[in-house]
Amino acid sequence: MYEFEERLWREGIKTIMGLDEVGRGCLAGPVVAAGVILKPETKVEGINDSKQLSGDERSEIAEEIKQKAQYWTIQSCDVAEIDKLNIYWASIAAMEKCIHSKSELPEFLLVDGKQYPQVLLPGECLIKGDSRSASIAAASILAKVYRDELMHQLHQEMPFFGWDSNVGYPTQKHYKGLQEYGITAHHRRSFKLKTEKVFAV
Repeated sequence: MYEFEERLWREGIKTIMGLDEVGRGCLAGPVVAAGVILKPETKVEGINDSKQLSGDERSEIAEEIKQKAQYWTIQSCDVAEIDKLNIYWASIAAMEKCIHSKSELPEFLLVDGKQYPQVLLPGECLIKGDSRSASIAAASILAKVYRDELMHQLHQEMPFFGWDSNVGYPTQKHYKGLQEYGITAHHRRSFKLKTEKVFAV
């Protein structure tokens, strides 16, 4: 998990930001990105692709990442930005917010997937990077924990869509809730919601 970071640290690059985002395929809620700069030679035990960890494991490791990281940030694009930009560009924008949240730009970026932020910084895109790079895995954990907690809170206000379990992703229960109760302010209207009904506040 530290192969890429250790190579870059040996080359004298100290501020390597891992970037990942969650929530691209959801019908509701923001797309959330996180950026993490790990301290050279500092290891976080148990770090892995967030999808391979239980909710409790993610929450526990997220706290350790926050304590041990040189820098971390969580940024998002809300449903209005998603509907305006489209989900691809909103995902890019959320990652760019992470990069620019630090007054001094990182020296190198490690980015999950194929989409590279529109910044003039050296870096590398890694397919399945959250299972190959500790920095990206750390970012994926922070982003997922934050977004899941947000959707669980929204579920308390609107329990009709099953956000406590599907966290906004398209499931049978989510579609059923949309058909019965309608589209809320938290839904992405540019997505196929399978209903024109509007939620009555």
